[in-house]
Amino acid sequence: MAGKFVLKRSGAASDGFMFNLQAGNGQVVLTSERYEAKASAVGGIESVKANAAHPERFELRQGSKEPYFVLKAANGQVIGVGEHYSSDSAAQEGMAAVTRAADGAETDDQT
Repeated sequence: MAGKFVLKRSGAASDGFMFNLQAGNGQVVLTSERYEAKASAVGGIESVKANAAHPERFELRQGSKEPYFVLKAANGQVIGVGEHYSSDSAAQEGMAAVTRAADGAETDDQT
């Protein structure tokens, strides 16, 4: 089941825009950076769709206590961050969840 991108304002109206990618079960599997313009956030969604199908664009990282991952564009820029996980294998499953959710995902524009 495809997921969906939830596009929304980040905080106060002047704070910009951001999106979350939700898996088919509604769980957030990827969070974007903040964008100043809505068009840039929409471009970020398109970048996630284009890059999530490429395993080499995911990078597993170690937080202070728990692993997490980032998704990068072809130019190396981080376009989304995963949740923190209990283990590397759980983070790798999170990466796979992003790939599944992004494939065919629609955008729920809540702006």
